[in-house]
Amino acid sequence: MNKKIVSGFAIAAAATLALGAVVTAPANAAAKKEVTLAFEGPLSGPYAGLGKDQHPGVEYAIALYNAKNPAVKVKLIDADTECSGSKAATVAPGVAANKAVIGVIGTSCSGEARNSFPSYKSAGLTMVAPSASAVDLTNPKAASNGFPIFHRVLVNDAIQGPALARWAAKGITAPKYFLIDDMSTYGEPLIKTGVTPTAKKLGTIVGTDSVAQGTTDFSSVVSKVKSSGATVVIYGGYDSDAAPLFKQLRTGGYTGVLAGGDGVLTSEFPGLAGTASEGSRLTAGSTPFETILSKDEMANFTKITGAKVPGLYADTAYAAANVFLQCITEGATTRPAIQKCVNNGTFMQANGDKFKFDRYGDPTTASSVGGYIVKAGKTVFDAIA
Repeated sequence: MNKKIVSGFAIAAAATLALGAVVTAPANAAAKKEVTLAFEGPLSGPYAGLGKDQHPGVEYAIALYNAKNPAVKVKLIDADTECSGSKAATVAPGVAANKAVIGVIGTSCSGEARNSFPSYKSAGLTMVAPSASAVDLTNPKAASNGFPIFHRVLVNDAIQGPALARWAAKGITAPKYFLIDDMSTYGEPLIKTGVTPTAKKLGTIVGTDSVAQGTTDFSSVVSKVKSSGATVVIYGGYDSDAAPLFKQLRTGGYTGVLAGGDGVLTSEFPGLAGTASEGSRLTAGSTPFETILSKDEMANFTKITGAKVPGLYADTAYAAANVFLQCITEGATTRPAIQKCVNNGTFMQANGDKFKFDRYGDPTTASSVGGYIVKAGKTVFDAIA
């Protein structure tokens, strides 16, 4: 359901609440004139497209909030972790040590999240992620879960994986799947535990392969795919690796469906893969932001951010930022107050759907999994996958 949001997305109502909240807030919180939120994700490196697509959604939300002249202004800082767990392990301690930061909008990638948890847990720094989708991050039985500080506004890969298997094979009778993952903490479970069970139900898995990130020669994979007789190839990984894989599959003579998840679905992917991206079927727990914004809101978005077309997960980045902004409006301006508010509050997705976070950080109402197709060099939303 794509309800048109009112410009400012409940900020006018929240501002009214803030007038009373500031009066009743503790003295140290009421005295604050500015607080800081950090955006953590890839803004440079090979996977920068994902973070750069999301960042304008955060900018837009904060700009709308600050334009209301609230008692407490919000400053945004960036923590560039390049979609790298090892980089996140070195960046997160600095963010946690910055006492001005009361919340983290992020991370974009699941590996970043896992390696950020130790610093943020010890600092009591709450996270609300726009796209970190690995199942273990909110699984209480997993040692790598982010309880109690991690939350996300999108569906996890237990939902995206089956949707990807269905979307990739839509319209194909008795699909023959060849499944490839990039051996990462995102791509491998997306394929092996997310896609595989549904692929087995819908058709036959005729081959699998795992290829490390940064690989440039996919000739052995191309040979395996062609000899398998696959009609559908699904890749679990990121855009900069999917591009050469898809190129080499096409130049090698493969003519079937090429598909991938949200790591592939970035605004940069069609340019990276060129004509090999044409017709690719992609999924993400995101709805194009431009289908939610009114014409005037879209013009304002472009004026504020410089982005003519919102990228993937701009809608969930906007929603994640607004979780914190709502809490700040209600008087939460310290890390403990933010965590209490996020854990207990009721918030809104960009399309207006209300949600809460469950005990371990998943939303009770998340964005649907969208099915996209690359057409004429652009990734186009087609239907709910």
